[in-house]
Amino acid sequence: MTAVGAPGAVARPGDPAYAAATGVFNLHAPVRPAAATTAHTVDEVRAAIRHARTEGLEVRVHATGHASTTAAPMDHALLIRTRLAGGVEIDTARRVARVPAGTQWGDVVTAAAGSGLAAAHGSSPLVGVVGYLLRGGLSFYGRYTGLAVNSLRAVELVTADGELRRVDAATDPELFWALRGGGGGFGVVTAVEFALFPAATVVTGASFWPVTHAARLLDHWLAWTRQAPWTATTSLRVLNMPAVPGVPPELTGGPVLTLDGAVLAEPGADPATAQQQADDLLGPLRAVAEPVLDNWQVATPATVLEVHLEPSDPVPVVGDHLLLGELDADAAATFLEATVDPDSPLVAAGLRQLGGRLAVPDPAGGALSHLTAAYAYTAAGVPVDQDSTAAITARCAQIRAALTPWDTGRTAPTFVENREHPQGHLDPVQADRVDRTRIRVDPTGLFRGDVLDPAYR
Repeated sequence: MTAVGAPGAVARPGDPAYAAATGVFNLHAPVRPAAATTAHTVDEVRAAIRHARTEGLEVRVHATGHASTTAAPMDHALLIRTRLAGGVEIDTARRVARVPAGTQWGDVVTAAAGSGLAAAHGSSPLVGVVGYLLRGGLSFYGRYTGLAVNSLRAVELVTADGELRRVDAATDPELFWALRGGGGGFGVVTAVEFALFPAATVVTGASFWPVTHAARLLDHWLAWTRQAPWTATTSLRVLNMPAVPGVPPELTGGPVLTLDGAVLAEPGADPATAQQQADDLLGPLRAVAEPVLDNWQVATPATVLEVHLEPSDPVPVVGDHLLLGELDADAAATFLEATVDPDSPLVAAGLRQLGGRLAVPDPAGGALSHLTAAYAYTAAGVPVDQDSTAAITARCAQIRAALTPWDTGRTAPTFVENREHPQGHLDPVQADRVDRTRIRVDPTGLFRGDVLDPAYR
């Protein structure tokens, strides 16, 4: 192994390189592996795997640390942080991007925009591309594109035997199937290739209203979602925003209801069509009450990364997630009763519109290719101590119980915030098929701790 402090060196607790390799975006869930390293090359990944075998350690992998709350304990593991060298490569003729592991979505959006292309990215520019894609990926383009995992065209990974494999539909199709939503534990992904789509114009933004109007606004939004065009994907949330730098003062005086998202102007279509589709949604809502802030606009695709008020720096988060079926008047009333509270410890609790192509099985897809639910529910709070953590956890449990009649029992892996809650994205038949593939490529279980769903281990 390389010397301590050299690129690719394995570090132990107390070493600055250990801190750099183990840093996470969700500060509520720090990771404490027995050892850690940051890999910048495939050879460094191979060296780390050899070191783990020599020391009798499991191997774990992360990039940005956004999903650290779902990670299993790492007491007997070597953690590899992937920061592989290289940049975003755009093949405009094929409309495909290739990125090394560790790349964040903001870099992809910038690179693709120069060619009039876009990706089915998430709502934050800081999320890692690889983890988001392999776990499904729900985008504000999702009702138009389907789950982002379906855009994967190839995965490059180093498996337990130290071999670098390029896996696609023609080369080990069973492993390619399992990698796409199967829950991890197959090796260290070093790069991915994924499809892009033409996009020059979107109508995107966010509107905010006092929650005194929440009932009528939610009713209008739910009615619209049932017949919305597939080019539109939106979310509706109850926010309790703290008075901190960067948060507009209009949003800090108590709970507000916000609607954000994007309406894509299809290639070759008149952008005015997307504007009209957005107006069909926003017009009736603005008629209910004038928003306190309203920034929906015709914009470039890069603007979509700015609308969801994602944190720009690491922050502690405790949250919850469910996939819900169709919501009737009782469901709407239950949701608002559980979430609209000026004393709520939650910063956000909301519903993401699903359906469209998200609900259509991809015949060429992997283990996870679609979601049959109508809405994704998410909630989040920012704990500052044990008491606030307990209060957030209790409120999440209260809302979860209230929404039980509409809970599908399934989940979207990128939204799951707590390892103690079940990962419901695979059925037992799918899980068994994934496990057989996992055993084939990792017979000694070197990566078994990286499996997303402990129920299927």
